Amino acid sequence: MTLSSPATATEFPRRARPAGVVRDTGSVLLRELRPMTRDPFSLVFSLLQPLVFLAFFGPLLGGMTGLPIAAAFQGFVPGIIVMIALFGTAMTGSNLLFEIQSGSHERMLVAPVARSALLVGRALKEMVPLVIQGIVITAVAAIFGFQPSIPGMVLGLAILAVFGVGFGALSYALAIASRERDWMFWTVQQGLLFPLMILSGMLLPLESGPHWMQVLARFNPLTYMVDAERALFNGAYADAAVWQGALAAVVVAALGLSVGIRAVRHSV
Repeated sequence: MTLSSPATATEFPRRARPAGVVRDTGSVLLRELRPMTRDPFSLVFSLLQPLVFLAFFGPLLGGMTGLPIAAAFQGFVPGIIVMIALFGTAMTGSNLLFEIQSGSHERMLVAPVARSALLVGRALKEMVPLVIQGIVITAVAAIFGFQPSIPGMVLGLAILAVFGVGFGALSYALAIASRERDWMFWTVQQGLLFPLMILSGMLLPLESGPHWMQVLARFNPLTYMVDAERALFNGAYADAAVWQGALAAVVVAALGLSVGIRAVRHSV
């Protein structure tokens, strides 16, 4: 009587692996959303920063440009929505650092889940609070006369989701690269985040700024994202800024996924 040979280490993951990256991504997304559903106060607390920017920078911008507050909000609110997406996806890596230190990340790596799903699922999780926060911010701004295009808002959030997947993957890769020196993650993140934000013109217009800032802004993908969101929120669907922003989102997503997937494959 001969005994059948036990399954090899490479055979087991192949049988246990869920069918397709989409299913894997959905599983990771649901896993990442559970803490938020258990503690919804964290979502409420995350609204404080954009509301503060709305309350203080909006009137300041109106005073600088001489526009009524309602007109100022037509360009300022879309910029705030982009800022929420930027900060939310940039924090993806910080959550990963905590999981690396606690040991849960290593358990996720041996689970029958596609490595790319770990990246995309985490980044897509940030789109859920983005939608909720975007609706709240828009509703508050509407009290002061802000009039968004609803179809443009939906399309704008979809473009932001594409951008967020790529930027979140880059944050994920940065966390893996700095897993033994977590101070490096915060140094690089903060060193890049605020220049990208300022040079995009999402808070203050760059037209009146120095020429060198305007030149740097042309190489900032976030600049095209902000311009696209402003065009879409104002219903200017045929504006060239829309396709330029969509292209910038696709480029960031392709670059981020390429770097992120390579990083996670070499993380063990």
